[in-house]
Amino acid sequence: GGEAGDAGAPPAADAGTPAAEECPRARISVMPGNRLNVRSMPNTTGEPVGSLANNMIVEVVAQVDGQDIEGDTTWLAIEAGLTSGYVSAQFANCTTDAAPVLQPPDAYRLPLECGTSTRITQGNNGGFSHGGRARYAYDFGIAINTPLVAMADGIVLYTFAETEPGEPCYTGGGSSCFPFANYVVLGHGDGSASIYKHLNQVLVTEGEFVPSGIAIGLSGSTGYSSGPHAHVMRQEECGAATSCQSVPLVFADVAGDGVPATNATVTSGNCP
Repeated sequence: GGEAGDAGAPPAADAGTPAAEECPRARISVMPGNRLNVRSMPNTTGEPVGSLANNMIVEVVAQVDGQDIEGDTTWLAIEAGLTSGYVSAQFANCTTDAAPVLQPPDAYRLPLECGTSTRITQGNNGGFSHGGRARYAYDFGIAINTPLVAMADGIVLYTFAETEPGEPCYTGGGSSCFPFANYVVLGHGDGSASIYKHLNQVLVTEGEFVPSGIAIGLSGSTGYSSGPHAHVMRQEECGAATSCQSVPLVFADVAGDGVPATNATVTSGNCP
């Protein structure tokens, strides 16, 4: 998705003009949770040849005239890895910024907006549900629709956002609701990933680069949950979204050893 509807008969592609020096690359700009389709021609006719996540930076090969999208006929011929084709300039802004490179983080910080305080309702090895593979997880007692942010720079590996208002597991339920928690998983370039569960809303898409401190979703109580909270943990990057082994997570913005206990109050220093 991401593109506007049909606006008349689409023109055919032409050779276009080489990308000007001021437009060597483009940053994809679509609504949170959406992706931008890449087309084989500079119009919305035919099937997409790929899609791009919000905030991705791609190489611009040429600017061409194409289908009118919201009053703009400019389309960009782009290359992004193995994907090449055309995107409307309505959803791709020229930039001289280089594509971000994911580096292993030097620290992890609380998954809350800068200055936000809350209580740890269940810490590591918590008797209720933090044992086995989840032994290093944390539960944060936050109100519904509190922004959750990336604990370190990451690339979105997996998302699940299919549990919606009115569905049985949207406001939480028993163990049968376990598969229906909305979540985001970020890879961090160090062999580990972080998972953020029980979301009301997912704000990112797979493949998107998310800097530390930037929102990935809004908290909720979806899935196996007894009330509003956020379940967050660092885990092995095991090739799956869930059921991976948790690994120790130390917060650089928590005093002492960086491992808050159950009932501790913490305040985020995760400031972009």
